[in-house]
Amino acid sequence: MSSPSALSETALPPGYAARWFVMAVVIIADVMDLVDSTVAQLAGPSIREDIGGSETTLQWILAAYTLTFAVGLITSARLGDIVGRRQMFILGMGGFTVASLACGLAPTATTLIVARVIQGLFGATMIPQGFALVKQSFPEDELQKAFIPFGPIMGLSAVLGPILGGFLIDADIAGSGWRAIFLINVPIGLVGTSIAWRRLPDMPRTPGVRLDPAGSILITIAAGGLIYALVEGRDLGWPTWLYGVMAGAAVVFAVFVWSERRSDHPIIEPSLFTHRGFVAGLVFLGTFFLSMVGVGLILSLFMQLGLGYSAQHAAIAQTPYALGMAVGAALSGALLGPKLGRHVLHIGLSITMAGMLWFSAIAGGLEHGASAWHLSLPFLITGFGSGLIFAPLFDIVLSDLGDHEVGSGSGLLNAVQQFAGALGVAVLGTVFFHWLPEQGFGVSTRWVVWVTVGCYAAAFCSAFLLPMRAKIREAALAH
Repeated sequence: MSSPSALSETALPPGYAARWFVMAVVIIADVMDLVDSTVAQLAGPSIREDIGGSETTLQWILAAYTLTFAVGLITSARLGDIVGRRQMFILGMGGFTVASLACGLAPTATTLIVARVIQGLFGATMIPQGFALVKQSFPEDELQKAFIPFGPIMGLSAVLGPILGGFLIDADIAGSGWRAIFLINVPIGLVGTSIAWRRLPDMPRTPGVRLDPAGSILITIAAGGLIYALVEGRDLGWPTWLYGVMAGAAVVFAVFVWSERRSDHPIIEPSLFTHRGFVAGLVFLGTFFLSMVGVGLILSLFMQLGLGYSAQHAAIAQTPYALGMAVGAALSGALLGPKLGRHVLHIGLSITMAGMLWFSAIAGGLEHGASAWHLSLPFLITGFGSGLIFAPLFDIVLSDLGDHEVGSGSGLLNAVQQFAGALGVAVLGTVFFHWLPEQGFGVSTRWVVWVTVGCYAAAFCSAFLLPMRAKIREAALAH
């Protein structure tokens, strides 16, 4: 007869012995991804001043990363089941580190954009494996406790990351300038990769899972064609063939949907689209993150090029936004989300739109120079409203799904979030640069704000179709 201790050991998940090393490298990976994506917005003007490039260069520096990250997420989660989570995580972190070095050493804008594409692909390889490894390492009763430090660490990274980036750019250590924001990933990535190689357990693979290469290729072509047309359109004068590219992207996406319905191993579970609340959640997520990520680039350009702030000054000026977001997320996650359900999304959007409209009302008057104090309250309010949305959003959207659909649904939500960010940079950047030559920074920024508010209004309407309350599930933790 087996002893009680032997029985308890066999009940433990396969990665239990290394669970805290798993959590450590996952946090390192997510901090690298978060900081890298936020500080890149801040560095745009410095990058263009150093290595040149057109106005669209600033859009591509962001869109290249988020687009490839979004597309890669859909495929890499499946590859983790096939090849192994440990192997894919180490490949992703090691590749992300090398790509960060390539970004920091890039001699031209084109080289930097290519390096950002590679960085996004390796980031997408790394991130989904990390959360799956955590769930395979902690028992169910410890999983919630294990994620307790995750939120504060990521929130602190969101606040301090841009400030650190601004300091590194302005400090110009050894003449590195903007390059330091990418090079700082190298020692961190080497440490993380070393820990992962030595300590991550080899988890069992998921039997019977296969990759759908046709679906992966089709969604990549569709997403890439749309973003390319939107980013390059204004610079090229919107020739007729570019509209053909967008129409072609729509056709390819339709073929992708048709292919997925007939595939034995679809990369997206077709039954997800039979749930009205989930489809509404995709609309909400897309419009919300299109606005939030896109306007981040515009605010950085407005402060640095319009108001003459240094990179560090612009980073500090955005601190109230990050602090408001951290407070809003904490309040929503602990109290308002469980109590109010989807109503907290409406409250958050209303506050966010109020903050953006306040900023729009004062933007024109600030164009010729102003203190960051003028921006602090609008930024604080906007961040607080956005934070109220973050904590409960994924759990609410996933509530109507069956247990077999939650993993695929969570992955798709993450992919849509990233793709919407790339689309936001393309769309809002195009609006901004279209009006800039004739109207100046103040009016151009106001136009962007109005487009942003329109997107938030669309999200507000779609929220009425979401499930009323969230179900707390393990898979939802992946966001």
